Amino acid sequence: MKLREQLRGTISEEDLSRISNRFHVIGDVAIVSVPPELKGCKNDIASAIISRCKNIKTVLNKTSKLEGERRVASFELLAGVGTVTLHREFGFAYRLDVAKVFFNSHLSHERNRIASKVQPGETVLIPFCGVGPFVVPLAAKGSRVFALESNPEACRWLAENIRLNGVVDDVVIINGDAFGAPRMLKMQFDRVVIPTPYGMDAILESIVPLVRRGSFVHFYSFKKRYQIEGLIDKYENIGFQVELCRKCGNVAPGVSRWAFDLVKS
Repeated sequence: MKLREQLRGTISEEDLSRISNRFHVIGDVAIVSVPPELKGCKNDIASAIISRCKNIKTVLNKTSKLEGERRVASFELLAGVGTVTLHREFGFAYRLDVAKVFFNSHLSHERNRIASKVQPGETVLIPFCGVGPFVVPLAAKGSRVFALESNPEACRWLAENIRLNGVVDDVVIINGDAFGAPRMLKMQFDRVVIPTPYGMDAILESIVPLVRRGSFVHFYSFKKRYQIEGLIDKYENIGFQVELCRKCGNVAPGVSRWAFDLVKS
């Protein structure tokens, strides 16, 4: 039964039409976005989610968009006791505080796809690595991962997660600005994975000197479909061949997250 169906009879039909059936789940935390005009329905919505999903222990109402360099939204606790959770995907586990660090569970299949391509012994750079959902599976494949993250809180959870998943010896954590990577890292990499935050596409050109010829860059960007052809031309002009371009999730009307597998020419 979908959320709206479960709430039918509790909330008016007019209000039901404004409620989304979809909510974001991270571990045992559900994140909803309740319209301000439905604030009187928040507790009913939280109760319905917990009743419907037995694995959900906490329900948060997202009250702001992602803000600042740390990409953290503001939340209102509707049900449960806290915002720390344990999220599992493809055999790995990640502890985090959803109120203090960014985490996107929708990219789990993309993380698994990239991990399937990694060979033991590769050196890998991951800017904007967060609490480690790309870091851990690639390190588990036997690569040496340099994990770059500007949020100190995310770095603390990343340190816990590499211990939790047994890859401490394969990960170097760097608390710093991704755009400073060429100054900090005097080396080149076999693979670079860039889960790019919105509006930070310039990072691709910044890391070009760090990519070995013939090596892969997995780059993510938020774009409208009509922009893709021009992007492919741009990437080729700065020295990459585009091996794959695929949409991996809608984020706003007309705007999608696109994955590009690039090879340094």
